[in-house]
Amino acid sequence: MARSKPTGPSLFDAADPLRGDRTDDLQPLAERLRPRTLEDVVGQAHLVGVDGMIRRALAAERLPSMILWGPPGSGKTTLARLVARHVRARFVGFSAVLGGVADVREIVARAGREREQGRATVLFVDEIHRFNRAQQDAFLPHIEAGTITLIGATTENPAFALVAALLSRAQVVVVEPLSVEGLVELLARAVTDERGFGGSGLEVLPDALERIAQFADGDARRALGLFETVAEVVLDEARRDATRSPVVETVDLDRLELAPMPRYDRHGDDHFQVVSAFIKSLRASDPDAALYWLARMLAAGEDPRFICRRLMVFAAEDVSNADPAALPLAVAAAQTHEMIGLPESRIAMAHATTWLASAPKSAASYRGLAAATAAVAATGSLPVPLHLRNASSGLGRSLGWGRDYRNPHDDGGWNPADGLPDSLRGTRFYNPTRNGWEARLADRLEVWRRLRGQADGASTVAPESEPV
Repeated sequence: MARSKPTGPSLFDAADPLRGDRTDDLQPLAERLRPRTLEDVVGQAHLVGVDGMIRRALAAERLPSMILWGPPGSGKTTLARLVARHVRARFVGFSAVLGGVADVREIVARAGREREQGRATVLFVDEIHRFNRAQQDAFLPHIEAGTITLIGATTENPAFALVAALLSRAQVVVVEPLSVEGLVELLARAVTDERGFGGSGLEVLPDALERIAQFADGDARRALGLFETVAEVVLDEARRDATRSPVVETVDLDRLELAPMPRYDRHGDDHFQVVSAFIKSLRASDPDAALYWLARMLAAGEDPRFICRRLMVFAAEDVSNADPAALPLAVAAAQTHEMIGLPESRIAMAHATTWLASAPKSAASYRGLAAATAAVAATGSLPVPLHLRNASSGLGRSLGWGRDYRNPHDDGGWNPADGLPDSLRGTRFYNPTRNGWEARLADRLEVWRRLRGQADGASTVAPESEPV
């Protein structure tokens, strides 16, 4: 989007409820302290730093449509406002929760009129992932025609939450959560800035600032909200008690019983990322990391039944015969939760987690089933070998069903006849590892397979491809 000339005293839509240039004391601290320039932005150096993507785009006086993807409180709305101001465009804030396609049409109609006057329009759509496919498609012709520059904000993974047509017309921009150091810088600014507590006499000890930053978990809005609550309490007490200095200490945080609030959404991207880290830590035989991610899920209120289901799946898929006790133990953890519930069932989940992480690993059963499934898909309904057929009727027996069948109990627990269809005879689907108990299975099966090959003259072959 090319830079356009200002046409009025404000660079924002006068009717826009998201305007960021007011300093009303009734507004929350986070709103009052919104950055007024890109230089005021804390963090996001990869976007607004010297070589940042947004900084380069603005220097070229071109602003593409963008999808700002990041967690709450990372500055998505602020960035949208600032880039609109920088290119001197009319900024229109819009919530996908409260508005619909009819509102978009009205906004686009006015944007068309503004464009005729030489003024561009930035349409900021907060929580754009809440729009369905048809509603998202409504933006496409107006983006292509240049009537609007769309800036969407989402906490959900755009690859799953937005339609491909919209993603092809808008650049996905990752907005990172703020670091503890960045939040401390922001909180220190709130102490001295006149839009915050500058001039109030408030002092804040450094360790208190750092603790609030840690509580906020990367969320600037949460950090400023917590700080405002504590600061108002301390100032109020100082006004009522002349002997008390308005100083915020860590003890003040303890009195308010503040506690960290992990960033987690049981149906969003954080959920899938944390679960992925949990499973991959188990698979990597890292019990310390696995316990950490388990604690993250429990602290965020994840459904314990979901955790128990993942433990059972992991035991069967990734441990399997390397440790035959793994699956019964995972099932026992799930049963423990059903019988006693939280908080005590967390101990059983930790028990299963540390056992599974520390156990020898094997995906041989999982891979063997995948290889057999691929063979079924490739070969169709191959006939059951005659000796394995159910000879329950005279007709079947007359056709040779069950003929030459030998009971394995009469041969030491194995049968020399191959149980696969003729065209797959000798194929190996299950290839046990040398890990844990499975090594004993590997030795036993190797003997039986060799004897079976000698009995029927067939050579044992592996499947053409073994899925990973």
